[in-house]
Amino acid sequence: MKNITITLDEKTANWVRIYAARQGKSVSRLLGELLQERLREVRDYNEAMRRHLSRKPFEFDWADDRKPARDELYDRAGLR
Repeated sequence: MKNITITLDEKTANWVRIYAARQGKSVSRLLGELLQERLREVRDYNEAMRRHLSRKPFEFDWADDRKPARDELYDRAGLR
C-alpha cells in the first residue's frame, strides 16, 4: 500500500469525513475503494471497446446475390 496526500477545501474535507464515518470507514479507505471501483469501470469499458472493435463488420446476405437499388431501400411509399 502506498500513502498519498490530497488537498481539499475545508467544505469538501468536512463532508468526506462525515460521509466516511457514516459508512463506517476511514477517509483513506473510502477514497481507495472509490478509486478502485472507477479503475474497474475504466478497464471493463476499455476491454468491451477492444472486443467490439476487433469484430468483423456485419455483412448482409442478399437474396439471390442481388443488392437492392438505393430507390428501393428508401421507398417511403412502400412503408405506408
